This record gives sequence, C-alpha cells and structure tokens, in this order.
Amino acid sequence: MFVTLGAMTARREPTSRRDRPAKPALSRQWIVAAALGIMREEGLEKVTMRRLAQELDTGPASLYVYVANTAALHAAVLDALLGDVDLSGDDDGGDGGDWREQLRAVLRSYTLVLFAYPQLARSALVARPSGENYLRLVERVLVLLSRGGAGREQAAWGVDTLLQNATATAAEQATRESDPAATDEWNATVHTLGAASEATHPAISAHMPALVAGSPEERFRWGFDVLVNGILATPAPAVAE
Repeated sequence: MFVTLGAMTARREPTSRRDRPAKPALSRQWIVAAALGIMREEGLEKVTMRRLAQELDTGPASLYVYVANTAALHAAVLDALLGDVDLSGDDDGGDGGDWREQLRAVLRSYTLVLFAYPQLARSALVARPSGENYLRLVERVLVLLSRGGAGREQAAWGVDTLLQNATATAAEQATRESDPAATDEWNATVHTLGAASEATHPAISAHMPALVAGSPEERFRWGFDVLVNGILATPAPAVAE
C-alpha cells in the first residue's frame, strides 16, 4: 500500500493548542453536575473519581481539591438531588394549613426523589449530605414538628428518625421495583405466611391476612402517623447547652 506524502503530512501535523477550546475551570458545582450526569446515564456505581476525571478531561488528583473521596462525592450528589424535594407550604408561623399534612407531603416528596435512584437510595442509608439542600430539608421538618407541638429535643431527635425511616422505605421499595424477581419473592412470602400452621405459629395465623394487607400508600401514611405521634408523645432527654 502506498501512502502519499500529502496524507502523511496531514496525519502528522500537530493540532495547535490555541485552536482547542479552553476547558472551564474546575469547581465543586461543575464536578457534582458531571457526577449527576454520569449517575443518570450509567448508574451510581460508575460515579468514581477516575470515571469523573475522564468525563471532565482532567486528572483524578485535581478532583480531590474539591471532593475528599468517593463517599463524599456520593453525598454531594445526594444533596444536589435533595433540591428536587418539594418543601412548599405556608411557613409564616401562622395556621397555614395542616402542619401534619405538610410534613407528610415533604417526607413523601423526599422518598420519591430517592425512589427514582435505587442505588442512591441505598447509599443514602450511610451517606450524610451536608450541603444547602440538606439544610433546607432539615429546617423545614424542624419547623413543622415544632408547629405541631414537639419540644426542642423531640423535634431535634425526631427529624433524624423521620428521615431515616423515609430513606429506608425508599431504598427497600426502589430495590424491589428494579428487581425482576421481586414480585415472585413477595408472592412466595405471602404464601409462606398464609400457610403457617396455627398449631406451630399461632401469632402469625391470628394476624393474617393483616400482615400482608394494605397498599404502599396506606402503610406509608400509617407508619408516618406512628412516628409523628410517638415523637410528640415521647419525651427526649434534655440536651445540655
């Protein structure tokens, strides 16, 4: 095969750096936005420092100036998504509607945001966001609990309990929705509980079919009321100033 001198010259001619578009300066906001894009396209497991550096056309070491490690990156991604949580409702300290319904709506919105990303929902069980969106969420829950009559310690401890429960619910339900075998597994569980002998498992037998009854929405509302009623009725230890 013969290659012309002109083709060789064209192939070897270097590209001037001046002709390349300048890369935007790195920033935490840009890094998190890129991480969000990767998660949506490829899944949370692909959101690594190496993959992110490739996406941003830089070295992994450059990212550590803005994000300490992969766990911190996942927490930052979670905080960015918390911006989608609907915190709307009256917040002027007046009546402004039913505080309980408003709180339930906030937690439902939080759960649905996590539900859309099963892997992130599971990661959220241990990842602790610390950004502005997380602060807004905690602020809103504290305000609504206080409006409902919770004392300082009750509200302070209650917000953690409510968010933990909502996170676990999202992680469980999102995992089931994304698992093709989840329906078969649930049906097998229902069958096992229903077939339990009254002689050997009298408590299970006595509580069927209530053990498996109710829609996810009904169970969510009941569980929410259990937690909120418990928060309001259970004194929390006083915290020293």
